Amino acid sequence: MPDVRMRFFASARAATGLDETTLSLPTGATIGDALSRLDAAPGQPLDRVLARCSFLVNAVATTDRAVTLGDGDLVDVMPPFAGG
Repeated sequence: MPDVRMRFFASARAATGLDETTLSLPTGATIGDALSRLDAAPGQPLDRVLARCSFLVNAVATTDRAVTLGDGDLVDVMPPFAGG
């Protein structure tokens, strides 16, 4: 099972209640699969926040939640900044 490290920024950090986490995912798991494993912090609308996020997978930008993740990948979850 691949281990994927995820880091959360700004409103994504507030919604998850996490700075970062490591998830053990099945082989062939995607960004979307990883996001579905997250629990929201109490009272936070996680789905609404994540719907606006883009991602950096090993420093490569994407908005495609179908990107397959591998062992040791780093995923930065980035909400829009400065109203963007």
